[in-house]
Amino acid sequence: MSSVFVNVVPVFILILIGWMTAKTGILKEETGDALGEFVFKIAVPMLIFRTLADAHFEGASPFRLWTAYFLGVAITWGTGHLIAKHIFRRDAKIGVIAGMSASFANNVFIGLPLVAHIVGKDGLVAISILLAIHLPLMMVAGTILMEGATSKVDGGGKRSLPAILKQVGSNLARNPLVIALIFGLVFNFLGLHLTAALATVIDQLSAAASPVALLSIGMALTRYPIRGDIGLSGTAAVLKLTLMPAVVFLMSYLLGLPKDWTAALVLTSSVPTGINAWLIAQRFRSGQSLAASVISITTAFGVLTVGFWAWLLS
Repeated sequence: MSSVFVNVVPVFILILIGWMTAKTGILKEETGDALGEFVFKIAVPMLIFRTLADAHFEGASPFRLWTAYFLGVAITWGTGHLIAKHIFRRDAKIGVIAGMSASFANNVFIGLPLVAHIVGKDGLVAISILLAIHLPLMMVAGTILMEGATSKVDGGGKRSLPAILKQVGSNLARNPLVIALIFGLVFNFLGLHLTAALATVIDQLSAAASPVALLSIGMALTRYPIRGDIGLSGTAAVLKLTLMPAVVFLMSYLLGLPKDWTAALVLTSSVPTGINAWLIAQRFRSGQSLAASVISITTAFGVLTVGFWAWLLS
């Protein structure tokens, strides 16, 4: 157990350092934004490209991987939604935000560094495959459900599915992670190889992804204080840190995924909630404090639950 926490604790210490530097004013808030932009647009895309460019898939199908993970998402999201509506008596919009907050893992900024540190290269391949459809599916589902809930609660019409898909598709076409994934797979399938000089540059940028991502998410946490709806946000946090990885673990086992892929999926499903849930809440002006609280609570207690899942998988 101690060796597991030696691998897990540094991840959260870097998040804490980022939070402290922003909270104390050592670094300005704008610095965290710049670091996050560097991670999202350069460092992580380079890591994804490098991982996939020379990965050995050995005929492995991504469909079992996607099935295992997104069944965990669906069950956790649905549970969070139903609890918000029927136990806490919140409206449909809050139900969507509760479900999304309970199931939208921070795969890029925390999951990817964690898997790289604990599982290694094969785990990164699994995460890269997951990221290929994670953001599109989650954002499309969140937007469609919030459009429907808003129409139900506030009245008025809602956008058509083609209009939503067009907007999300346009955003994804410019998404650096999606572009890196496509280029990495094409590079791999064509059997191309990087020159020594180019490989060194890409490796150096890739190496910056993990520490800078963790520092930037720590700095961003200063914007998400725990306030209001503590009962519901605490419940959503418990679902995120316990139910979701448990379901993903069970499904990965039943579907016979390779050990490293199982470890990667379970670990990334156990990490704190990502800011995308808050972005959806902010856009539809409902549940902002709920989403913000879940982000902070899951990050505060994530070291314990992630440590448990890492120990279970070791």
